[in-house]
Amino acid sequence: MVKSPRISEIVRRQVAARAGERCEYCLSPAHYATQRFSIEHIIPRAKGGTQSLDNLALACQGCNNYKYDRVEAVDALSGELVPLYNPRRDHWHEHFAWSADGLLIIGLTPTGRVTVDTLDLNRSGVVNLRTLINAFYAHPPNMDE
Repeated sequence: MVKSPRISEIVRRQVAARAGERCEYCLSPAHYATQRFSIEHIIPRAKGGTQSLDNLALACQGCNNYKYDRVEAVDALSGELVPLYNPRRDHWHEHFAWSADGLLIIGLTPTGRVTVDTLDLNRSGVVNLRTLINAFYAHPPNMDE
């Protein structure tokens, strides 16, 4: 395992602001989280990723833990090895959609499907959070803002 230098608080704030203070995978808002969000390496350092802003994403602890050092996975539908969603390169709405009730993330493409499965984007805690946010606030988030 390659030890990463500590990410500065300035860079952390830049990444969080760019992400709108939301996990860049499951779109959970950071201010409702019980744990501090992570600044994760999209391409892990162990696989040649850098500390540049182009390789950093804001991730909730669940998504960060499930992703770990993965960058690709086998799509159950096609059987092909495909890349996971990359928040710096890909557009969320091209790979994902919300279910009619706004509670579940649906993978629209092979990349979307493997990301939903690998990061378990519909794990019970996240769906419960979406249910509460939906009841009291605005969910799903408007990604066009």
